[in-house]
Amino acid sequence: MALDFVSVVSAPPSGRSTAVIIDHQQYARTVLLRGQPVPWGDAMAYSNFFGQAQALLKPDATLLDLGALYDFLLASDDALKTSMSARSRTGYALKTLLADEGLAGKALEFASVLSQTSSSPLVLQIPSPMLWLARTHELSGAGALDDLEADHAENMAMYVADWLRRLSALPVSLLLLDARWAGPGRLPAVDLTAYTPISNITDHYRWTLGQRDDDGVRVAGRSVTGVAVPPDYWRSEGATAPVGDFLIADIPADAVPETVLAQLAHLT
Repeated sequence: MALDFVSVVSAPPSGRSTAVIIDHQQYARTVLLRGQPVPWGDAMAYSNFFGQAQALLKPDATLLDLGALYDFLLASDDALKTSMSARSRTGYALKTLLADEGLAGKALEFASVLSQTSSSPLVLQIPSPMLWLARTHELSGAGALDDLEADHAENMAMYVADWLRRLSALPVSLLLLDARWAGPGRLPAVDLTAYTPISNITDHYRWTLGQRDDDGVRVAGRSVTGVAVPPDYWRSEGATAPVGDFLIADIPADAVPETVLAQLAHLT
């Protein structure tokens, strides 16, 4: 059974006074894999790589980015990309992606292996419906991103919720919708409360739901807020950490390991 996320925040497993969630994939790729590709093609190899990073950095949660897994799998699946492009209707590409049983099975396999091999609470990160809609809309050539509206993302939440049912047996402490957009222009802002089909699922499974943006994490129905640790914190010894109920961090790939460990020690 999953540990309630508020319990993680109130009593961090690491013993820190403030819980820290670390998205360490790019940094760990540089330090542990020496720049070689992340082993997304093998769940056990990925688990071993992930475990080394966890042992080095000791975050308070196991953050698995299923969006990154889907990006990897989709890159080599030309047949699925063709299927996603078969209709230009807004949302068709995302619905086609989420309906693919092969990719959904891989996501479940990865999350199951990681939850069984990691001792810290599981945080599943997936693109928010708006972000996933934009990525697939762009990939499939369905039209300009300017065509997308908040209502489109709200409609897609139903399909994301259906996809999440495949993961129902996982011990998820926090489902994190990643709303950060790195592409050109801006996407319509969609509040977490608009994704009712997803919150219905997380409530039913007793998962905590949150949405991540550049500033941190908003947690649905809870009085805790996550604050993002800026990338430069990891590049300069003595930089001051932000204050929040909990912290979430991406460690930059170019950060110096000695500086990272020194700055990590300040997060007590």
